[in-house]
Amino acid sequence: MYKLLNQFSTRTRKLDRSMACITHSSVPGQLEKTLKQVRSKLLNQCIEETYITELTERKQAHKDAIKSYTDTCSKKYKEDEILFANFQTCRNDIEHQNVLVKEKMNEMSRILLDMQDKEKQKDDLIASIQQLREEQARKKDLMIAQNKANKDRLKTLQKSAETFESRLRLEIRKLQAEQLQFVFRNINHKDLECPYTFILWLNAEGEYTVISCDPPLECMPQLEKKVRETNNFSAFLANVRKEFAALNL
Repeated sequence: MYKLLNQFSTRTRKLDRSMACITHSSVPGQLEKTLKQVRSKLLNQCIEETYITELTERKQAHKDAIKSYTDTCSKKYKEDEILFANFQTCRNDIEHQNVLVKEKMNEMSRILLDMQDKEKQKDDLIASIQQLREEQARKKDLMIAQNKANKDRLKTLQKSAETFESRLRLEIRKLQAEQLQFVFRNINHKDLECPYTFILWLNAEGEYTVISCDPPLECMPQLEKKVRETNNFSAFLANVRKEFAALNL
């Protein structure tokens, strides 16, 4: 623009000198008017060229600025896209890690509950074992006491048997499993050696139980019940012999 203005100033000065020469030579007024028109045309042309040039430069500068701004925005947009993609990836990773952590926490909770249940089962099992041991100890003590009582009763029976054996020909045979067989003789007058027998057993509770009788006596259950109530075994033997004798009447 400054170059064009210098060119215009140079042309104007030349024109002014020409006009001065022409005026000095007494040129007619028509020529002076024509020169003024030329001068005005040149001036307008110079201004127009200057405007167009400046406008072109501004348009080019604007296009360059727009292109630079567009490139900057495009680069920023791509950077933002990469940043957003990285952010989304990180967010997905965090959500995945949260899911894994939640699953681990649930698994740990289940394991803890299982451990608590197993611990409770262990405590219950220990208590049950202790209870069984105590129960076994009580049963053992009870069995020892019952065995002692049974032995004492067997001794008593043996003494009673010896008395009956010497007086009434009663034979007592010891069988297996705390069983005794009682054999009476001298009952049948036709055959004094004919045996009348019954087998007696002391059960776990220490009670008298008749498990066989030959010949059978219908009243044996009543006699058995009575000896359990009175614990008078001598009377029981006497009553049994009496009932055997009644079978021969």
